[in-house]
Amino acid sequence: MLINFFFALRDAGIPVSLREFLALLEALQRQVAFGSIESFYFLARTCLVKDERHFDRFDRVFGHCFQGLEGGLDDLTREIPEEWLRKQVEKYLTEEEKQQLEAMGYDNLMKTLQERLREQQERHQGGNKWIGTGGTSPFGAYGYNPEGIRIGQDSSRHRRAVKVWDKREFRNLDDSVELGTRNIKIALKRLREFAREGAAEQLDLDATIAATARNAGMLDLRMRPELHNAVKVLVLFDIGGSMDDHIKVCEELFSAARSEFKHLEYYYFHNCVYESVWKDNQRRHGDTLSTLELIRTYGNDYKLILVGDATMSPYEIAYPGGSVEHMNEEAGAVWLGRLLAHFRHAAWLNPVPEQYWSYTQSVQMIRELMGDRHYPLTLSGIDQAMKALKRGGA
Repeated sequence: MLINFFFALRDAGIPVSLREFLALLEALQRQVAFGSIESFYFLARTCLVKDERHFDRFDRVFGHCFQGLEGGLDDLTREIPEEWLRKQVEKYLTEEEKQQLEAMGYDNLMKTLQERLREQQERHQGGNKWIGTGGTSPFGAYGYNPEGIRIGQDSSRHRRAVKVWDKREFRNLDDSVELGTRNIKIALKRLREFAREGAAEQLDLDATIAATARNAGMLDLRMRPELHNAVKVLVLFDIGGSMDDHIKVCEELFSAARSEFKHLEYYYFHNCVYESVWKDNQRRHGDTLSTLELIRTYGNDYKLILVGDATMSPYEIAYPGGSVEHMNEEAGAVWLGRLLAHFRHAAWLNPVPEQYWSYTQSVQMIRELMGDRHYPLTLSGIDQAMKALKRGGA
């Protein structure tokens, strides 16, 4: 089984060496990991993977090779998993009951949270007032409310949180993913702007013939710089949350763009662009770039492409402090306006099918801010966006 696992990792493009595999076998012989599939997972990843970019592919290979193994391990504890117990407190409401619940509104929601933090002294489960689990309170986890603050819940369920009071970890997009189709790259080629750059290394046949004729037939070679795609592209990727549903198509776009554009820069944001962006999702809480610095660093000759589903609370776009993860001093619309004022050639690519855009208020708001520069992340949409960027926007 372990031999097959080793070759599966190699087939997936993870550079695993024989020495690393032998180190894993030695660790297993010394019982570094014993009796737990989770312990074996972390041991194998530590021994075999040396680059964080390969973690996602390792997880997929591991899940494929060891699916169902956990049930065969000798687990002596036999305790009921905590997750099973937690699921029992989740609140399930009918559609009629959901419609009877009313949203507080952003200002009232934040004021009420401050009051609850001052008053509450113990844990609560169920109910409609206190910070707790289950129930219909707008504060806590595993319940339901049309607009609330998520506290202590590992992932989104209804995607209705106005803010998330947890440290959330996102992963970087894989720029080496194999494309399922070449058509994305073909669509991106419409943005090409060729220029001759670098050393004169390419034979200029016409100039050589002319120079040789002027030189009474004596060969006079003339060289010129090679043509390169000189277009400059800046891509901002929305990452995490509802964008998890669109990772595959975003990785395909990212991989195609990396191979197509020589001058490509990219950064990440979450839901809406605010005062900072970042390069690495593992360090996004401490290693960021000011959006103002981004504008100063990249000239207005760069083509700006924003990639995101534009699915968020309307407060994130329109309100100071509306960000789902932090208290932003200025609304997302203000920062998006600054970007569009600087980068004259800009477009937004949305992975959500176009027929669903009218059902989400935030998508309508982003479309309005972008003008006519909002396109679906489809081959046709990319083609339209590239044409618009080349001619100068809307």
